[in-house]
Amino acid sequence: MATYLDWYGCATFSLRTSGLTIFLDAYIDRSEDAEGTGLTASDITEADYILVGHSHFDHLWGAERILQNTQAIMIGSYESVRVMETLGIPLDRMICVSGGETIDLAAGVSVSVHPSQHSCVWSHSQMDEPDVVCLGDLGVHWHQQQERFLDLMQYLATDTTEATRTHLKESQPGHSDRGDGGALTYLIQTPEGSVFYQDTSGYYSGTIPALKPDVAILAAAGRGNIDGEPIQGSLAQFVAGQVEVMKPKKVIYGHHDNWLPGFSIPTNTDPINAAVKAVHPAVEIIEPGYLEGTQIFG
Repeated sequence: MATYLDWYGCATFSLRTSGLTIFLDAYIDRSEDAEGTGLTASDITEADYILVGHSHFDHLWGAERILQNTQAIMIGSYESVRVMETLGIPLDRMICVSGGETIDLAAGVSVSVHPSQHSCVWSHSQMDEPDVVCLGDLGVHWHQQQERFLDLMQYLATDTTEATRTHLKESQPGHSDRGDGGALTYLIQTPEGSVFYQDTSGYYSGTIPALKPDVAILAAAGRGNIDGEPIQGSLAQFVAGQVEVMKPKKVIYGHHDNWLPGFSIPTNTDPINAAVKAVHPAVEIIEPGYLEGTQIFG
């Protein structure tokens, strides 16, 4: 039995394995001037599980409609569950996790949850290309980070396109100022192999060395976060560092399209590919387009 992966843009994928459809994040809707599939979360009528990496709108928004349209179960942080509950999703349709849990999804299919870090979104406004070296911003305490994040929100509210600003207003139901809710990563075990899923550029260095996935879906956007501090280097170096440690057979990128004009950019993955190949020459890099039904096992 083969396993397939569909990319919906940003960090949202669906994984089809062993008769299951597992959504990885749920953000499908886009502003009128953004890249995307042309679909909305309301169009999704087949899902068994939704694994949400963190609670920001560009990962969680849409889960409420997928849950309403299907019999899916959502797995996510306590904040993600709180947001969905405010939107009318029953608690028995959701599983709260914070890292350390292993959940059986079906015979031969399970997922282990690992605590992670969000990218240092407070350190920039618009995204940089992946070969741009970023230095400094070390030792920035929480209050300073929050002040910088408010500056980013002001930028998004005033200096982006009208379509982007409208989209930002539409995509916030149930949310608050509680932040990302604690970023999570997932390791999905299937009968054919394992899949690591990360939806934002951050990690704990003590967590990822033991994972050793067959396929790694890695966020490729923003300023990388390692153990709570921004990478002193480039995004390409950040992604390559994870590949060097985990040694997956295959790598797929996420979050790297122009999903929010004025903030995101259509990322040139050539520098990332070069950095990844330099540390792990045997890896297969797969760069699917939207909804291509990429076969990853079988």
